Amino acid sequence: MPTPAAAPPEQATPRKGSARGEQTRQLILETALRLFRERGYAETTMRVIAKEAGVAVGNAYYYFDSKEHLIQGFYDRNQAAHRAAAEAVLSAEHDFAARLRGVLHAGIDVNEPYHSFAATFFKTAAEPTSPLSPFSRESSPAREAAIAIFRDVVEGSSVKLDPELRRELPELLWLAWMGVVLFWVYDRSPGSRRTRQLIDGAVPLIDRLVALSRLRVLRPALRQILALIETIR
Repeated sequence: MPTPAAAPPEQATPRKGSARGEQTRQLILETALRLFRERGYAETTMRVIAKEAGVAVGNAYYYFDSKEHLIQGFYDRNQAAHRAAAEAVLSAEHDFAARLRGVLHAGIDVNEPYHSFAATFFKTAAEPTSPLSPFSRESSPAREAAIAIFRDVVEGSSVKLDPELRRELPELLWLAWMGVVLFWVYDRSPGSRRTRQLIDGAVPLIDRLVALSRLRVLRPALRQILALIETIR
């Protein structure tokens, strides 16, 4: 009886966690992101991604259970890139406003290559039950990584804060960042100029509000606001 032929090399699935496996995973992710930009999220299937990446469809599903999992991979990589891009300002500045402004601009820099498909993709991510929502359980690792960047903004600054506000401020800044991202999604100005103007205009206001929070007369109102946020969380 003849010996069965070995599977073609492209059919072999590199083990997850191995160097080759991580290379394959990144290849699939990079290919998917390129196709999302070129064709749009809805029009790009896992089969097309696998074909473009030169891997078997089964291999693509081995690393990513679905397109949604590919986007989660993008979220994770995006947060790592955002932190790297923000590192220069976080290591050099101690002023709260300068740190916040630098981190927000770094986030726009990192996201800019994906602007072309952002609006189409956002329609899916904005659905409350979608696992792609930044507020979903599936997105919690990327969300926590993003909040951690804003925690570094606060903790590494010289700003004086009410202890309760210090605890909650990183998440509040992340929510503000989500608002900036929504504005950016629909911003068609060259180089996202209007979004950058929004950042430059909003940061001094946030800085002033944070400074005012230290006033004793405003502390009861601050407690009420924090209690309301906790209630609706």
